[in-house]
Amino acid sequence: MKKLRHIFLVYILIIGSFAALMYWIVQTGKTLEVGRNISIAANETSHWTEFLNTLLENFTHPLALLLAQIITIIIVARILGWFCKKIGQPTVIGEIAAGILLGPSFVGMYFPEFSAALFPVKSLGNLQFLSQIGLILFMFMVGMELDLKTLKSKTQDAVVISHASIIIPFTLGMGLAYFIYSNFAPQGVQFSSFGLFLGIAMSITAFPVLARIVQERGIHKTRLGAVVITCAAVDDITAWCILAAVIAIVKAGSFGSSVYIIMMAIGYVFLMLYVVKPFLKRVGDLHPSRENMSKPIVAIFFLTLILSSYATEVIGIHALFGAFMAGTIMPDNMKFRNVLIEKIEDVALVLLLPLFFVFTGLRTEIGLLNDLFLWKITGLIILVAVTGKFIGSAVAAKIVGQNWRDSLSIGALMNTRGLMELVVLNIGYDLGVLSPQIFAMMVIMALITTFMTGPALDIINRLFRKEPNVAFEEISLISKYKVLISFANPEKGKVLLRLANNLVKKMNSNAAVTVMHLSPNNELNQVNIDEYEHASFAPVVEESKVLNQKITTLFKVTNDIMSEISEVANKGDYDLLLVGFGQSIFEGSLLGRILGFTTRFIDTDRLINTVTGKEKLFERSPFEESTRVILAHSQVPVGILLDKNLLKTDHVFIPIFGVKDTFLIKYAQKLISNSDAQVTFFDANGQVKDSEIKELIRVIEQNAPNHINLLKQTLIEKDLLQQQDLMIISLESWKWLVEKQAVWLANTPSVLIISEDHIHRKA
Repeated sequence: MKKLRHIFLVYILIIGSFAALMYWIVQTGKTLEVGRNISIAANETSHWTEFLNTLLENFTHPLALLLAQIITIIIVARILGWFCKKIGQPTVIGEIAAGILLGPSFVGMYFPEFSAALFPVKSLGNLQFLSQIGLILFMFMVGMELDLKTLKSKTQDAVVISHASIIIPFTLGMGLAYFIYSNFAPQGVQFSSFGLFLGIAMSITAFPVLARIVQERGIHKTRLGAVVITCAAVDDITAWCILAAVIAIVKAGSFGSSVYIIMMAIGYVFLMLYVVKPFLKRVGDLHPSRENMSKPIVAIFFLTLILSSYATEVIGIHALFGAFMAGTIMPDNMKFRNVLIEKIEDVALVLLLPLFFVFTGLRTEIGLLNDLFLWKITGLIILVAVTGKFIGSAVAAKIVGQNWRDSLSIGALMNTRGLMELVVLNIGYDLGVLSPQIFAMMVIMALITTFMTGPALDIINRLFRKEPNVAFEEISLISKYKVLISFANPEKGKVLLRLANNLVKKMNSNAAVTVMHLSPNNELNQVNIDEYEHASFAPVVEESKVLNQKITTLFKVTNDIMSEISEVANKGDYDLLLVGFGQSIFEGSLLGRILGFTTRFIDTDRLINTVTGKEKLFERSPFEESTRVILAHSQVPVGILLDKNLLKTDHVFIPIFGVKDTFLIKYAQKLISNSDAQVTFFDANGQVKDSEIKELIRVIEQNAPNHINLLKQTLIEKDLLQQQDLMIISLESWKWLVEKQAVWLANTPSVLIISEDHIHRKA
């Protein structure tokens, strides 16, 4: 204490002395102001006015304005992207819609002053260049997603389907250009330039969005999934090469003049493939792991990206082609590529890419389509796009031997345009080839063709009566005690597995444990999906070997993790679903205490239920929204584990608050039978006197004497709780205790909250 007082005095002495010295310097320095015409504010009002003027200047400073734009864009894009995920659509649709919403089509039309203040014309240049950086990083990742070695072994049917899905819509697009050129092409633009750009715009497939849809629907490991992913990859490579040639022709003004640009582009590709790629492979072989990738090594790859983009921009085939090419020549090691992707994807996808969507939205003036004739042309553009891509791909797939169901599915997926379409449209707009009206029409086409992918696949599956899920059928027919574990974090998965093992350890072949991990659906395809699956399950599989517990693993990419968990549990007709306790990000924070987050103030479920007309499951729930979704949709018993470093279940505490808690006794019986647990029942309200509860406990005591302790006192001692490994409690009792703010809850061990209310169990 004396030392602390001494330090405090020294601190005061140092700060006070030097503060006094600075004050003296300032006062002395005022003598130097004589003759310099320095104006001094006359009164307090002028001080306040000066402060307000300074504050206003700070708000309108280019950097502050750019940061305000980024904040607004990210918030709106995340909200609309989240909403699209909730209705089963790719988030890219919501992000494109966010751009249109913030542009002249909505905010600019109904809130012109706000739009002019937030997005003044003079600030759009900064927004554009920043969004271009995001696009360059995105195209770099798209290139890295393409596993060229895999393509070599699958290109037979895929090349035919892919090239048919390019040439057919390309031709139809040029045919459409012939009919609308006179009315809609900008002045001074040659027909060849206009026609080529309309053709390539009709031919694009959004490989990243398509890949995520394929994974989300669980077909990425099927023959159909392999074919369509390969088709999209070949489509991407071919379309971007064609686009580079089209840009060269448009910039040169004629095909003859463009020959020089194309020759330079061929030389660039040769240099990248036969000089740069071997060098990068050598670097990758010497530094194959995350630990070996130092900052200088990472700098080599980023420098390659920037130099490649710079070269293609100077040549005249756009920087994005250079970024895409740089991605494709990265070392073939998928682990190596994934490390690079992890370093840039969050910044590129979350921070920078939404800027591109909004910049596109600021260019999209739907108000220009103010005539029925213009909307008819928009409809014609959509019809041509769908006919060329959907039907063209489907027919080609059928010709090469696919059945009708797979052929139509390939057509629906190849018709997905998404972000890639916007990239092409913006290039055309920047080159002056597309007028504002055509640009708006094409953006609407990109939105609709992307939006229709999911519903089209659902309709195809219904028409062809999609075969039932054999795996779920087999699981539901198993007459065993079946436990489903769903985990997000592998370490939590190990804890849940230990708990499940203690429930079924001695049941041998009469029990089945399934361990499930669901991955959220992002717009960018994960290049290491198989490695990610292996890494997610590896700790849990290792734990199962230690416990000598046989498990079945289940992995899936999904758009709505919580609803998917319930759906899997229901389809498999499991006897128990085990999940971790979900907590709000605001739980326990100052913001959470001020606003009452999140179960009462910001409630996503309440918003969805208000829109859909569904009632809330709980008016006052102690759970975060994700946990409530699982409880609301599950038709099987759900166990929610609040983990406090659960290692064993030797001592278990079960409070009984009423007859409704009777079902908990069977879990006590399982723990006693399978792991020799010592169970303490707490008779909270004297309910054990009830004949049913008393008889059930007596049966357990007969079969396993000295394993049950019954407490009848009204108070629970802290020492008793701290001696326990696990507390098992019903959902209703847990809610009641939380609402009553029971003091002893703070001293509980790990808690397993079980819901079995209103559940129809099988006989």
